[in-house]
Amino acid sequence: MFKWFRIAAKMSAGRKLFHAAWLFAFAALCAVPGAAAGAKDPLLAYGARIVGDDARTRIVIDFDREPHFSVHYIANPERIVVDLPATAFGFPAKDLEARGLFKDIRYGAMDEESARIVLTAARPVQLAFVKVQTDENGNGHRLVLDAEMIDKQKFAELVKTQSWTDQAEAAQTTSAIPQPEKTAPGDFVIAVDAGHGGIDTGAIGVDTKTEEKQVTLAFAKALADRLNKEPGIKAFLTRDDDEFLSLAQRVQIARQNHAGLFISLHADTLKQKDIRGATVYTISDKASDKLAADLAERENLSDQIAGKETTTEPPEVADILLDLTRRETQAFSISLAESVLSSFKDQVSTINNPHRHAGFRVLQAPDVPSILLELGFLSNVDDEKLLLDESWRGKMADLLTNAVKRYRTSVMANGG
Repeated sequence: MFKWFRIAAKMSAGRKLFHAAWLFAFAALCAVPGAAAGAKDPLLAYGARIVGDDARTRIVIDFDREPHFSVHYIANPERIVVDLPATAFGFPAKDLEARGLFKDIRYGAMDEESARIVLTAARPVQLAFVKVQTDENGNGHRLVLDAEMIDKQKFAELVKTQSWTDQAEAAQTTSAIPQPEKTAPGDFVIAVDAGHGGIDTGAIGVDTKTEEKQVTLAFAKALADRLNKEPGIKAFLTRDDDEFLSLAQRVQIARQNHAGLFISLHADTLKQKDIRGATVYTISDKASDKLAADLAERENLSDQIAGKETTTEPPEVADILLDLTRRETQAFSISLAESVLSSFKDQVSTINNPHRHAGFRVLQAPDVPSILLELGFLSNVDDEKLLLDESWRGKMADLLTNAVKRYRTSVMANGG
């Protein structure tokens, strides 16, 4: 029965493939400064394959040693989450492309000590068979996941009866919150937020296939370094390596550090590959246009991509938060956006109507003026080249620093 399952489960990687996977994983880790820096001895997932149809699907992942794991189910949409210790994923992405019962498969770091595989299902599913097996050659272990189709009621029961906590989020929430160095009374504190991270790779470059999370982290570091050269300004990063942070955690980090500004950095993709240039977004309960609405919808899915349960605040709380944001900080956010675009004028390419607004969850801090800056689009070849250019990053960091200084002067002049 299921002969093709048994064939697919056979070991296809010898020593050459194993060593190649190590080199692949090492190169991937080196591509992102600080990636897996805290993982002393991560597992290596050096091979993967998936076979099946819309009734039953098998996934096999090869590891250099036995992986300890846990499995959970999440609804809205239906997902299977496999939590692992720190893991370097050293197989080509095409080897684990979604098919059969799954319409999307993501994997990557959650923090320094954990990784996660998120299987988003096309219909309700359950794992009928889950086991770690020793491979035929005794060189490693393989994790075998057999998924089968079930009805909605049975999936709801799986979700309801399980007991689990998001260990990755708990670790991040209780760990030391990043803080600016040597903050003095009166210093202007700025949270620089590198969008995406860890399992949430963000957009992918059209030419080089560079991941957005790498672009935003490199730029965030350059911007924070430049800001910290200014007297009276102290900038810090919400993340300084390749880790996942939920949208709520990013906001919490800014607020707990009493940030006077929050700048979230992104480099998205569009279907229209000819569109290029920077865009500055501020928060609003109604999107300025379809482009802004679509972008906000994608960015707000970050938590879902990482396999986090969907949580919705009571409507009255959400209304209060949005109202406070509008009344207390929206004017300041708009002022910052205008200052940024003034710096960019005749210096940086921007899209038409470069100041736009939508309901970005990452901009919802009620007491921290916030902007989301799209540095450019990885879907455009010319933008992608600039986004990967160190000298261009330096120029952008200078312009943004000048914008922040003008904004700060304006706020202080008005008694802020």
